[in-house]
Amino acid sequence: MAATVLIVDDHPGFRAAARRLLELEGYVVVGEAADGETAIDAARTLRPDFVLLDVQLPDIDGFEVAERLSYEETTPAVVLTSSREASDYGPCLASTPACGFLPKAELSAAGIADILPA
Repeated sequence: MAATVLIVDDHPGFRAAARRLLELEGYVVVGEAADGETAIDAARTLRPDFVLLDVQLPDIDGFEVAERLSYEETTPAVVLTSSREASDYGPCLASTPACGFLPKAELSAAGIADILPA
């Protein structure tokens, strides 16, 4: 069975591009969200296997969303993404409950598979 994903990003163009890429690679996109609060609600309702989560959102940042999702009954894996490089986030990445980080420019099914737990 294909892995399910929730895409969270405040840019509709990125969400659409990520959806196309992931669906072509066999993932099932079960939903999208444009901000952190909507993402948390969607994750609770849709119960995706993983969340592709932008770090910079208009309400709460991706690090806070990942933290809140880690307390849910069914915790999805979280892959953080950003147009910035991982080094720009320093210790925040080391302390997040997310599985890892993938720059938006490097988004691919293989990159996600390398980050997600087996």
